[in-house]
This record gives sequence, C-alpha cells and structure tokens, in this order.
Amino acid sequence: MIDSILSENFREETTSAWIGSGKIRGRRAAANTEIRIDGITTQSRYYKLLVHEFMRKEMPTLRPNWADYVVQIDMEYQGSRPHLDLDNLAKALLDALTGYVFFDDSQVADLRVRRFPGERDGISLIAFPAPEQAPP
Repeated sequence: MIDSILSENFREETTSAWIGSGKIRGRRAAANTEIRIDGITTQSRYYKLLVHEFMRKEMPTLRPNWADYVVQIDMEYQGSRPHLDLDNLAKALLDALTGYVFFDDSQVADLRVRRFPGERDGISLIAFPAPEQAPP
C-alpha cells in the first residue's frame, strides 16, 4: 500500500532540483521531502546530527506542518549486512526532521523502514503528509 501512496502523492509532484552536495542531498516539493545520504555508518546518532545540520543550513525556510505523515526509510548496502538497528536509524532520522518537516515525530502515522542489498551504500528518506482517510 505504501508504494502506491508514494507513487501517487510524491514522485509525480517532485520536480524540484536536488540541493546540497557531498554526503547528503535533499529536495522539497509542496509538503513532500526527500533526503539521500551516501554511505553507511553503524552509529545512528551520526545521522541525527548530519540531517539536522543539513536541514538547518540547506533548507532554512522549511516550516513544519501539523498533518499526519507517511515516512519511508530505505537502507541500501553492498557486501555484508551492516550492524545498524533499523529502529535506531528511524528514531535518529525522525528526530532530525522534527521542527523542519513536522512538529513532533508522533505525527508519523505510517512508517516503513527497509534494509536491502543494492548497488551502493546509502540511505534514502521520503516524508509526505498522509492522504486523508475515512475512519473505519
């Protein structure tokens, strides 16, 4: 389900250019945010500081929203699987986005964190407001 939400609500709207250079890049389209980090370290607290500083320096005009959010975090690696707990990675990245994308990480209504082998080491994050849903 989240893949269809991603394609409908984010990828079609994203036409903005990437900002930043080096280890971390990001872009913003409407209320949607995408961040890519090159390389992987086993220290999840490193990502909190890295992303927070990136947001502060490269996206200073970004203002948080009170909506519920959908967040997808993908860790792509080469070789052996890194010894990094995905829950710690998610917490560090969500903490770094607090105050820039959303006011509090309790606004994340749908969170998906995946780790899989790929072509290069890196982490990608996509965050966007959750689509309106009728109560069950």
